[in-house]
Amino acid sequence: MNHPVSLFFLLTISPTEHPLASSTFTSWGIRKRLRRSGLGYEMNRGYFADMSEFKQHGGKIAMANKIIIPAVAAVKFPALEVNYSDGRSLKLPISSHGNEAGTSKLDIPKASLLCLSFRASSQAMIDSWSKPFFDAFSDSKNVQLYEVSFVDSWFLSLNPIKRLLLRIMKKSKPDGKSVLERQIVYSFGDHYYFRKELKILNLLTGYMFLVDKFGRIRWQGFGLAAEEELASLLSCTTLLLEEK
Repeated sequence: MNHPVSLFFLLTISPTEHPLASSTFTSWGIRKRLRRSGLGYEMNRGYFADMSEFKQHGGKIAMANKIIIPAVAAVKFPALEVNYSDGRSLKLPISSHGNEAGTSKLDIPKASLLCLSFRASSQAMIDSWSKPFFDAFSDSKNVQLYEVSFVDSWFLSLNPIKRLLLRIMKKSKPDGKSVLERQIVYSFGDHYYFRKELKILNLLTGYMFLVDKFGRIRWQGFGLAAEEELASLLSCTTLLLEEK
């Protein structure tokens, strides 16, 4: 990323880990999580639990799908508001159900790869998937690629701070030779329920989701890409492009 590494780490630590967070806000955050989770989902998860787990599997919490998930069994990717570095906002995924105003049916991709990163440590994992994917489908008009970085800190999500940060964040750089673009976007705020829907627990790894034109998850991968996993991603994407 083209902004200081230290800044990115500031962006990616949780509110209760933030050095500026007072005990008042820490206690408030804990009470809020207690109310909504009943201790069942996240209270016993934290940086050290994630790190311990990460040391065991290196971010590979599961193997990627070998085959495409049938449409009848696929679940919807939860709606997610993101921002480009210039401040423009967008709701992902772009689909024929609840698509953005002004988006025609011709603009709806048949396949979208959404790469999710919650901590700086997962950027290399994201690259291991997104770069080969970009190379394989660089000439496709029906494919989209988004790299989403999450900023959970309540302080950094405040509008004045958020606008300032977006100005110095890494920007998407269109390649004039390619139809496909690596779109780099950011999502600010509390992502508890979003993560709960996708069953995302460990924030140190990267998460990849291949979504169809209806916003359904048809394939998913984790951590660093293995050669056979990349083959399955490219194969499943090709199948989505052929679906009617």
